[in-house]
Amino acid sequence: MTDAARPLHGRTAVVTGAARGLGAAMALQLARRGAHVALLGRERPALAAVRDTICGRALCWEVDVADEDAMQRVAADVRDRLGPVSVVVANAGVAEGGPFAESDPATWRRVIEVNLIGSAITARAFLPDLRESLGYYLQIASLASIGAAPMMSAYCASKAGVESFAHSLRAELAHEGVGVGIAYLNWTDTDMIRDADRHPVLRELRAHMPKPARKVYPVETVAARMVRAVERRSAAVYAPAWLRAAQLVRAAMPPVVTLFSKYELPRLERKDAFAATGLLGAGGRADMTGNERSRSGQADG
Repeated sequence: MTDAARPLHGRTAVVTGAARGLGAAMALQLARRGAHVALLGRERPALAAVRDTICGRALCWEVDVADEDAMQRVAADVRDRLGPVSVVVANAGVAEGGPFAESDPATWRRVIEVNLIGSAITARAFLPDLRESLGYYLQIASLASIGAAPMMSAYCASKAGVESFAHSLRAELAHEGVGVGIAYLNWTDTDMIRDADRHPVLRELRAHMPKPARKVYPVETVAARMVRAVERRSAAVYAPAWLRAAQLVRAAMPPVVTLFSKYELPRLERKDAFAATGLLGAGGRADMTGNERSRSGQADG
């Protein structure tokens, strides 16, 4: 990635979770900057629809990022069809909400599998290419990586995990010329967030956050910021930018959240009984459906 004017032109970029939301928006932005794009996700028709909106070379693969063998096959196929990969965006993610004690163990575990283990499997599958191309890996994290919230234990655990994973990976690969970045996002206008707002406890918890922290940002705005970070090989990117300040006070956040929860959760529970949400959004539903099928790792040109 040495061309200062168009660092992504002619390069191959992989985006997981590319069927919708931030992944789809980032794929479009990468293609506009001249990259060949590999779209990975669970929904073949949705992936194909994104592919068809891209002016440039793009292919899609239906695959579960938590399936190591399938991801290895996809990585080889991407290399054969689009060339060595220079950029990997580990964006695939699912979320569920509700009390931990009443959560479905399989659903809770699935959030960890997709968000954390799936990110590690993605990195492992494409690391040979990134070493060859002196490429860049962007891990999509969250404000939840910095400050955990009640009723989102699996999601917060997974995002804290991917932050630590990316820090460790960066330190391991720095001497090889491979860049690793972490993207810290707040509320982004995706189907996952819109679905969360349908559940009273999650909606109320967001409503009680400080005003800047509860704002929802357009997915196109966030995607543009992410792709600029890819071009710059940034070690960290924050959307919105003020999230960077949260790093300065992260040690103080758990006791503040605990104090807030101690008084607010009983009041909220009196209004609406807490219940597990299941996997949120169309992407979460697609993941549940996809787990019932064995069609993964196949290219759709």
